[in-house]
Amino acid sequence: MADTQPQLNDAVASNERERLHTRCCYCLFKTVWIILVLIIILVMVVILVLYIVIQPRSFKFHVTEATLSQFNYTANDNTLRYNLVLNFTARNPNKKLNFYYDQVVAHVSYDGVTFASADVITWMTSFRQYEKNTDPMSGVFSGHHVMALDINDFEQDKRSGVFHIDVSLNFETRYRLGNFIFGDTKPRVHCGLQVPFGSNGLTLIAFRPTQCLVDF
Repeated sequence: MADTQPQLNDAVASNERERLHTRCCYCLFKTVWIILVLIIILVMVVILVLYIVIQPRSFKFHVTEATLSQFNYTANDNTLRYNLVLNFTARNPNKKLNFYYDQVVAHVSYDGVTFASADVITWMTSFRQYEKNTDPMSGVFSGHHVMALDINDFEQDKRSGVFHIDVSLNFETRYRLGNFIFGDTKPRVHCGLQVPFGSNGLTLIAFRPTQCLVDF
């Protein structure tokens, strides 16, 4: 009987220590979880406040002028010869946020086929756009490209004096708020253009400036 009592006391003490250890682990886990939730809520509140204060908006992009002085297709060798100049404007509508245009590459296509690409902005010509500013850009596309086209559709567009040309632009941009520069985004822009055709830049139809779709 004397031997049984110490063993019973040891078992009780062991169970008590195990319960205490479990309770401590639970309290520690609960504390860590509460702190984590509070940090997440705090970060979300800070982001929300910054968003309300800064009110960030994407840049606005337009094609202001398009000159198509050569656009001829030879069915014998399936070659399109072209000379296209596009002038763009990019506007920063933000009151506090600046943009850095680090690089812009434009691709032009006709009848669903990309026939030319050009650098609009390079690392050598990158610039900072201040709030409420509008800045010009331009792209020159000249040369020839082998592609299969429906000659009847092409001749019909040529007789109408207007070609539907799609322009896709890939951007590499950063942002500036005060002294802080952040972000490394790659927005895309698409412009569906009705471009008048005329030799030596002489056209009977005026090009209408076109607003493009900006996809962040």
